[in-house]
Amino acid sequence: MKRRFLLLYFILLALPFSSVKAQIKYQPSKENLAARKWFKNARFGMFIHWGASSVLGDGEWVMNNRNIKVEDYSRLQNFFNPQEFDAKKWVGTAKAAGMKYITFITRHHDSFSNWDTKESEWKITNTPYGKDVLKALAEECKKQDIKLFLYYSTLDWYKTDYQYQTGRTGKGTGRTEQGDWNKYIAFMKAQLTELLTNYGEIGGIWFDGHWDQTEPEGAKDRSSRVDWHYDEIYSLIHKLQPQCLIGNNHHLTPLPGEDFQMFERDLPGQNKSGLSFQNASDELPLETCETLNGSWGFNITDTKYKSTKEIIRLLANASGLNANLLLNIGPMPDGTIQPEFTSRLDSVGKWMARYGNSIYGTRGGLSNSKSWGTVTEKNDQVFIHVFDTAANSIVLENFPHKPGKLLALSSGKQLKYKHSNGRLEIDLSHVDRDEFNTVLNLKFEPAKASAK
Repeated sequence: MKRRFLLLYFILLALPFSSVKAQIKYQPSKENLAARKWFKNARFGMFIHWGASSVLGDGEWVMNNRNIKVEDYSRLQNFFNPQEFDAKKWVGTAKAAGMKYITFITRHHDSFSNWDTKESEWKITNTPYGKDVLKALAEECKKQDIKLFLYYSTLDWYKTDYQYQTGRTGKGTGRTEQGDWNKYIAFMKAQLTELLTNYGEIGGIWFDGHWDQTEPEGAKDRSSRVDWHYDEIYSLIHKLQPQCLIGNNHHLTPLPGEDFQMFERDLPGQNKSGLSFQNASDELPLETCETLNGSWGFNITDTKYKSTKEIIRLLANASGLNANLLLNIGPMPDGTIQPEFTSRLDSVGKWMARYGNSIYGTRGGLSNSKSWGTVTEKNDQVFIHVFDTAANSIVLENFPHKPGKLLALSSGKQLKYKHSNGRLEIDLSHVDRDEFNTVLNLKFEPAKASAK
């Protein structure tokens, strides 16, 4: 026994220290668990991609896509002057749309910092604008009761200390020196400390960029080429703000220390974008992020705007799969949210004002998305979201409850249905259809304990 113990001791001693610490089971605090519950109930948030890259009007990946050298790209700092930025309007637009939180880009892959960081001169307070937009946004979110989440890129096309030698992107930005990875990790930790110390309560940190240091998407081996020191970074975040949720867009199974799981351009369980190979967690809150047009950052030629109908149905489908929808906008370089975004968000907000009860606080319903729509569930009621305007009837198989009164929320009229052996058939022939999503409300008596 003693011999085995010594052997195990020396094996653990030989492992990298951070790898050993990463195996320690993460125990979320009570504040964190309460924040997770709030997040599950919120269901709808606004993603905001914006920064110096907006000046070029070609999306947030423009530095990489055009192989712009650091020396040339840094000149954008002299042109970025968002005189029309209005935190009250930004937050008010989100609130009017029915959104409960905002996830704001503090630092994207081009390393430009949207706050008055002391760790870099490549920041918004060194532009002609000269103001700390994050400070204004944080104050306004607090006033309007909108939670603020912060996106933070772990990938960096600008700084030499980032391991671009092993990364898959940012190869054409002109860096030639061998960097210091530990110095880069220290830089990130210092910036995260600023963000979690100087801007009030933060709802969560949304990491992105891990995938740059892995094998190509779809490869069997998706292990990282570098040590991200997540054990240190995650512990730091939870120490500074215990309630702060951590998510990482690494497209992998959630790692220890993470509090929610996101899916990029996909609903949980789907992989239409070719990015979401991971299975949906049964324990953590889920979120799907999607663009309102085809781009994340401002793209002057992108006019592929999603319709109000598409957004509402995407939101309902996400809720039906136990996920939030984080819908992105890319404001213009002057700080204005373009009217094509605001008009659609206004229409979504009007629908949510009427039918939001079928989205907020719900859990995945009795079935996954169907050809005719989806289902959400809350307490003793089921919300049936019917997208198919031509269907005269719909069927829910394996309905586990004893159904009660069924109403069409658009009119308040009581509807007829047939229920036998767990099969629920609903007559839609006399239902006034909503052009976006016809919602039915069914009260029930639980026949057995719900798993939701």
